[in-house]
Amino acid sequence: MAQVSPPPSAPVSPASKTARAFTREEVRALYDRPLLALIDEARAVHRAHHVDDEVQLCTLLSVKTGGCPEDCAYCPQSSHYESEVGPEKMLDVNAVIASARRAKEIGSTRFCMGAAWREVKDGPAFDRVLEMVRGVKELGLEACVTLGMVNADQAARLKEAGLDAYNHNLDTSRENYRSIIKTRTFDDRIATLQNVREAGITVCSGGIIGMGESTDDRCEMLRTLANLTPQPESVPINALVPSPGTPLADRPPVDPLDLVRMIAVARVLMPKTRVRLSAGRTSLTREAQMLCLMAGANSIFYGDKLLTTPNPDEEEDLSLLADAGLKPMPPARDTARRS
Repeated sequence: MAQVSPPPSAPVSPASKTARAFTREEVRALYDRPLLALIDEARAVHRAHHVDDEVQLCTLLSVKTGGCPEDCAYCPQSSHYESEVGPEKMLDVNAVIASARRAKEIGSTRFCMGAAWREVKDGPAFDRVLEMVRGVKELGLEACVTLGMVNADQAARLKEAGLDAYNHNLDTSRENYRSIIKTRTFDDRIATLQNVREAGITVCSGGIIGMGESTDDRCEMLRTLANLTPQPESVPINALVPSPGTPLADRPPVDPLDLVRMIAVARVLMPKTRVRLSAGRTSLTREAQMLCLMAGANSIFYGDKLLTTPNPDEEEDLSLLADAGLKPMPPARDTARRS
């Protein structure tokens, strides 16, 4: 694997290893490298495995908003908190397909659908999601869903409908997990990822920084993802967007350079993965977003909202990419390993 060689006094980078079992010490040493040296290495890894000037545009739509029984401390859709987001009826299939069609027209190649569920339950609502997936695939888009926990049989049905990817974020480290979510376990998360993988669906899993976690928690979250076999095809890196009414409403803003560092470490640990610069971009300057793209992010969510979270508008994003000398990934790109 191509990479920039560190000076003799620098720690050996995990990017030079052939084994996937990264240690805590290796990942922390990588995270603690001087930022410019870390970005240099991430750029070299990125160029070796990806088209250097392409960024995938993805659109994310909430198909069932609010009323979730989970107690995720960051989420305004939780029924545990008095937030600005109330429960809404599930969208009908035609409305979702119309949104997917518009997403394709403005340049997105991946359409993601999210439902505020703790877990998938068999019945009419799940059948409607399967119909949505089939409709999105008929448009020629990659289809991704995030529906909470899913069992093996349900994952198989999603695969049969044509689903490309399933998003289920780890959010944080195993050690820090209970401080963020108490209504499910970290192992529940891992079990869902295993069910998805065994069904032949690609894995999209990442995390959120800015929730009060330690640097070691951040490193452990990335290490867990990197040690999955195979590694996730997609890793979203999110910065917390504090939501009124949630336990994390008063958290201070994330340092943009921390987000850059997380993306660079993710790129070095997971060379073939598509690293997605996700929630929190509205608080970043154009320069900070460009640094994230330089550090190895090669996908952004495109459109004015991520589920219930604000996002930059489309013209703003296209201007950003043009000024950075980047272009949207074309829909014909074979993403069998990078989806």
